[in-house]
Parts: sequence; structure tokens; C-alpha cells
Amino acid sequence: MSKHERWNTLLELLAASGKLEVEEAATALDVSAATIRRDLDELAEQQLLIRTRGGAVAHGVSYELPLRYKSTRHAAEKRRIAEATADLIAPGEVVGLNGGTTTTEVARALALRFASGRADTAGTAGPATSGPALTVVTNALNIAGELAVRPQIKIVTTGGVARPQTYELVGPLTVGVLNEVVLDVVVLGVDGVDAALGVMAHQEDEASISRLFAERASRVIVVTDSSKMGHRAFARICGLDRIDLLVTDTGIAAEAVAQLTEAGVKVLTV
Repeated sequence: MSKHERWNTLLELLAASGKLEVEEAATALDVSAATIRRDLDELAEQQLLIRTRGGAVAHGVSYELPLRYKSTRHAAEKRRIAEATADLIAPGEVVGLNGGTTTTEVARALALRFASGRADTAGTAGPATSGPALTVVTNALNIAGELAVRPQIKIVTTGGVARPQTYELVGPLTVGVLNEVVLDVVVLGVDGVDAALGVMAHQEDEASISRLFAERASRVIVVTDSSKMGHRAFARICGLDRIDLLVTDTGIAAEAVAQLTEAGVKVLTV
């Protein structure tokens, strides 16, 4: 196991329980206690955790893994979800993308699909491609950075205050820009999906921006791996009645599909 893989696993364990003991972590990762101590010391130097005698605790009351450490979780599922979602986007459309690992994969899939400036329009219906092949509106700095070098894609960033964990821009400046645009479709990454409460995010400021994305769009697509089904997060984005389609992997339970369908949400599994 590489250092990056160890760090990713340690941070996931910390996110799940809020604390780590050196000996327990060493057993879980099948490495020496000395290796775990060094890893925890280095993660503490990056302010990703707080070192304690015999282990570590989460940095802050509400702990959230930085985006770079979440990207390896369910990676294959996220890529399949992203490719299927990109196929639903028609040339010339204006697409909103919030931040997150799955929406980042969607951005990459869109870049590949529209790489030539013209995508296969079979099976899609959208505006004529007299301008850019695609317009992407995003509040995610990493997505904007990846797509900015794609001349066939027009990038609109929202402005705002950056959150270092997720690279998302939030706040009044973000709201001001989103209030001035109209989206054909928004693709939302979420932290939880609940049949009664709808879709949720860990942070209230990110949830409010995602909610505004949904309000500005004609179609709302939620992309999430099946591990988030039935999970709740702190801040509500919107109810299931606002969602047109949920794209997820085949690990989703049949009961969850039935609940979503009953609520009027179409489910695409890949």
C-alpha cells in the first residue's frame, strides 16, 4: 500500500469515527505502528487532523475529507456515472456543475465527448451549435481549471469565497452570478439522498448554492454512487420533486429505486 493510499484510508477511518488509535490503525492497514505514527504526524502538519497521545482526532467539530482524498473512493463507479451523464447532454446546452468528485468526473467526460467541438447528436435534442460546443457554469475552481484549456467549451465561473476542502466558491458573490444566468441542465453532486428529505450536502453554504443551481435549471440531474443512498447530511439542498433524473451505479438497492420512482424521479443505473 502506497503512502497516498494509507493517508486516504486513515482519513476515511477518521471521518467515520472521529478519532484514531495508532495500534488499531496499524492492524487495519497491516503496517507497523511506527509507519502509522509517521503518517499521522505528516497529516497533522497539513492540518488534516489533530495529533493526540496514542493517535489522532478529527480537525474540527464537523469533519469533511478534502476533495483530493475523496477522489479514489468508488472511482470506477464514478467514471461510469460520469460517462452516462455526459451522453445526456446535448451540443450547445448550458450546463451547471457544482463541486465534488463525481461532478469533476462528469466535467472530464464532457471534455472528452466534446473534444472535437462537435459531438454526436444522435438521440439528443438541444439548441443549435452556432456558438461553443458547450457552455459550463460552475462554482468549482478545479472544474473550471480543467475545462478552461478546452477551447470548444465556454466556461463561466461564479466568483465567491473558496472552500479549501471542496474547491467550491460560495457566498453572496456566487449567488449574484447565478441569479443572472439561465441553465438548460444542472448536474449536482450530493452527500446524501433520503426518500423523505431529498438530497443533502454536508455544508449549509454549499447546499444553498446547489439549491440555486437547481432553481436556475430546466432539468436537474443528480449524480451519486450508491453508497450515499439512504444517507443524510446536515444541510438540505432540495426535495426529490425538484429532481428529474438520478444517475447511480448498480449497487443501489431495489427498495431505494422504488422509493425514488414513486417520488417521480427517474433512475439510471450504470
